Amino acid sequence: MEVVIIGGIILLAYLIGAIPTAVWVGKTYYGIDVRQHGSGNAGATNTFRVLGKKPGAIVMAVDILKGWAATSLANLLVLWNVIEPDQLIQFKLLLGVVAVVGHIFPVYVGFKGGKGVATLMGMVLAVHLPVALLCLGVFLTVLMFTSYVSLSSMLAAIAFPLFLLLPTFRTDDPLLLGFGVLIAIMVVLTHKKNISRLLQGVESKVNIGFFRKK
Repeated sequence: MEVVIIGGIILLAYLIGAIPTAVWVGKTYYGIDVRQHGSGNAGATNTFRVLGKKPGAIVMAVDILKGWAATSLANLLVLWNVIEPDQLIQFKLLLGVVAVVGHIFPVYVGFKGGKGVATLMGMVLAVHLPVALLCLGVFLTVLMFTSYVSLSSMLAAIAFPLFLLLPTFRTDDPLLLGFGVLIAIMVVLTHKKNISRLLQGVESKVNIGFFRKK
């Protein structure tokens, strides 16, 4: 019975993560499949580029929320006595990764999604809130000064394991630290094309407008 419950929760985490926010918002309200424009990714960054800041902000918020919600399903397993409390972090990481995989390969729209950065942020918020908020601060600060979402995402991801090494946030769980390092590597690897464009000075900037006076 416990195996069935865990399997069902894992499936639910995938289905939540796979919700194609960018595709559904684009098609429903603008008649546009964002995957056919801009970078071709079904994520918040490309939504900002193709549809503008309002739909981009909505997509980013929902993608973060679904990562948080899927990861937080692990709390139910503890509540239902399916797992022990000391297994909570492990199952949060498992469910969060499943949600990110769902975002990248969404079953609802032909398994063609985005890079999963916003969903990953939601996952990190559920796993380690203080460090996640600091990483969000890094993201917003870099974005404010550069307007590069890709650069902001990479630096925020790299900051996560570095913050975990600080005395205030130092963790005794090697799995969490290893996960942080893996996050940084994964985000950088999925942004190889962006890195090339940044070095060439041709990376697209996103004028979100949150920090700029009109």
